[in-house]
Amino acid sequence: MSWLRQLTQGLKKSSASATSHLTGIFTGQKINADTMESLEEALISADLGVAASSKIVQSLAKKYDGKSGDQDALLESLSEAIEQILTPYQKILSVSDNNHPHIMLLVGVNGSGKTTTAGKLAQRFSKQGKKVVLVAADTFRAAAIEQLKGWAQRTSVDLISADRGADPAALVYQAIEKAKIQQADLVLIDTAGRLQNRVELMDELAKIVRVIKKLEPDAPHDSLIVLDGTVGQNAISQLKAFQQVSPISGLIMTKLDGSARGGALVALAEEFQLPIHLIGVGETAEDLQDFNASAYARILLGLPPKNRE
Repeated sequence: MSWLRQLTQGLKKSSASATSHLTGIFTGQKINADTMESLEEALISADLGVAASSKIVQSLAKKYDGKSGDQDALLESLSEAIEQILTPYQKILSVSDNNHPHIMLLVGVNGSGKTTTAGKLAQRFSKQGKKVVLVAADTFRAAAIEQLKGWAQRTSVDLISADRGADPAALVYQAIEKAKIQQADLVLIDTAGRLQNRVELMDELAKIVRVIKKLEPDAPHDSLIVLDGTVGQNAISQLKAFQQVSPISGLIMTKLDGSARGGALVALAEEFQLPIHLIGVGETAEDLQDFNASAYARILLGLPPKNRE
């Protein structure tokens, strides 16, 4: 299956939600303030957030002031406005050869899909020829360690782990030192899921970041928050909380195939202006896809992507 078909399938619920909110707004009559108000309400209901929805409506109001427009033309214009918000933050996640090693830290709340994402990233970069060291720094959850062991075996990458309950910061320190000796290209660190209101767990994450910086002052080179696509606007409060502990360099959104709330990615782009690297639209490693703003904006509104590859 092509990545566009995977994306279309994965965003089916979000697309159905967005288009259902928009149905009936564009009736072929002249577009006026009432039309724009209804459109703004519909976009907010589709999880695009207040700021992004207002920005989109303003751009359409200028274009269609006093004019009539059919549904198809207006959806095209709407997708273009969404694409304009998303495009500046479309960025492929890569491993820099200037870092020895490149260090990626994955953070996020419980159940966001961090451990699975860590495994998928290990497979992705291993296939690119990078020597990867995977670090099971979620030492509280035995299942996370076992899960990463499975990914490490399948992808033939090194896994650094410890007994359940071990100090995750000490484990990270050991892993980076070992990776340097092995001349690894990438250290990929999975951390324990933590709720943003658990101060002691957030303090522990801050400790991990401090330990990384002792060994590599410019690291982590990527501090990535993994967000569950089903939580909608709650992702905003999660990101704000984690930014206070570790400067977040970019985001990955998972589980979009099970969500009708994919519009929240637009709200996140407008609010935080952070790179959006990858989105998850299924279970396999191939379902973790590079973010494409144009395709995302169009599929979200039920439109065919421009690129039919």
